Amino acid sequence: MKSERAYDVQLMLNEILERLQMSHVIGPRLICMRSYGAQANAYARIWSLPEIWRNALEINPFYIVEVVSEEYDKLPEEEKKKILIHELLHIPKKFTGGLVPHKNRGRRIDDKLVNEIYQKYLATQSLHDKPSQK
Repeated sequence: MKSERAYDVQLMLNEILERLQMSHVIGPRLICMRSYGAQANAYARIWSLPEIWRNALEINPFYIVEVVSEEYDKLPEEEKKKILIHELLHIPKKFTGGLVPHKNRGRRIDDKLVNEIYQKYLATQSLHDKPSQK
């Protein structure tokens, strides 16, 4: 497997964070990577550095959003954004370095929740971004 920084994904993710006002996510400690040849049955994955490593290295929590090139890159932009929203939902509100599971305290990270949040994302478009209605 090969991986590299995914600056295009980072820009998209930063825009999503800003528009959805996800202030609990510390942007500079969220890194986007693109993998090639990953043996994953996923479009993307989120990784955190285990606490023992953070303590040993004396660093704060970091997260990596990995997009699997073979799956993610061929998707339309709307689906890419939904996938990134899905991955962001795994980051806990206190940015502790842990990961929120798909089923957590009665809340589920699923297509329904992602679509609801994506609709909020779309609603944040400024009037300038929207096509003029004549």
